[in-house]
Amino acid sequence: MNEEITFGEIAKKQKNEYIIVDIRSAESFSYGHITGSINIPIDKIDQVQFPCDKQLYIMCKSGIVSDGVAENLRQKGYSAFNLKGGYVEWLRRNIAEMDADKALKVEESIRKKFHKKIFSRFTAAIAEYGLVKPDDSIAVCISGGKDSYLMAKLFQELKRHNKFDFSLTFLVMDPGYSPENREIIGRNAKLLGIPITVFETDIFENVYNIEKSPCYICARMRRGNLYAKAKELGCNKIALGHHFDDVIETTLMGMLYGAQMQTMMPKVKSENFEGMELIRPMYLIREDDIKAWRDYNGLQFIQCACKFTDTCTAESCKASRTGSKRLKVKNLIRTLAAEDPAIELNIFRSAENVNLSTIISYKDKNGVKHRFDE
Repeated sequence: MNEEITFGEIAKKQKNEYIIVDIRSAESFSYGHITGSINIPIDKIDQVQFPCDKQLYIMCKSGIVSDGVAENLRQKGYSAFNLKGGYVEWLRRNIAEMDADKALKVEESIRKKFHKKIFSRFTAAIAEYGLVKPDDSIAVCISGGKDSYLMAKLFQELKRHNKFDFSLTFLVMDPGYSPENREIIGRNAKLLGIPITVFETDIFENVYNIEKSPCYICARMRRGNLYAKAKELGCNKIALGHHFDDVIETTLMGMLYGAQMQTMMPKVKSENFEGMELIRPMYLIREDDIKAWRDYNGLQFIQCACKFTDTCTAESCKASRTGSKRLKVKNLIRTLAAEDPAIELNIFRSAENVNLSTIISYKDKNGVKHRFDE
């Protein structure tokens, strides 16, 4: 019995003959999935009774972890197959089938349907925090996800307005992506009309054997490499795609897990690269609106391009992912906001309304600590 099935073979079958079981996390599934598939995270797969009259096509990110799950289900008597290539392969096929006018349609959606909720908030953040100045040379950093690709399209739209002169470089750093993920990043760039500049590093290999906080160290190394390459290319700023939800989640995470009151700043001067500055022009844009833009245009992006997550299971990756804490905070904010929608904006504004006379102690810009009773 062939233990794998391809997307081409699935297309020849009747939909009532099979079930596509996506074993990625609920967060990854919500980020993007095959229409009609069901989400059963890998750590819950043993708790489910599947119908015996249907074939089960098991899908993970790249078809590696799902192979073992399909084998276990076959041992239980199910007709289970590993979906070859997984979600990444489906993305490749999906992007390849999109029409050549996609970039124009995406740009039109930014000007019309999403002008108020996305483009206006993009320009509002730039004006409010002074993020883009005449003669700036900005490295727009693209990771491959929805946020950074939208940011790139917004910068292109801003450039077309031509209110003052500034230059753009669309920068992609390859820290050791799998060939499949590298291909998807390139295909989306071509589809959306974004002329990317790609440079390679060996960051993933360097952090592979680090046990404590590998994701944090990886992020720091990636940031440093982006600064260095951007400066080499003559840029004075790097732009990252963090949005409003990232800001409020970071604020609350600092309090709950870091015992400190701080937030994600809209711009930061680099301490290690003289003359360089980091900016976050999507600071006021809500993640739900980014998802709405993505879905309206039928776009598909990778969520995590780290090749080491291809082979991790829920338990083996849980300890090393800072994302688990962020997901808890995201869910907490979502629950609270369902009862009181003002809570999200209140968290955001809390970093703007700090009253030092009500703070027990604080550190000034030089790191010197001051107490209320001094």
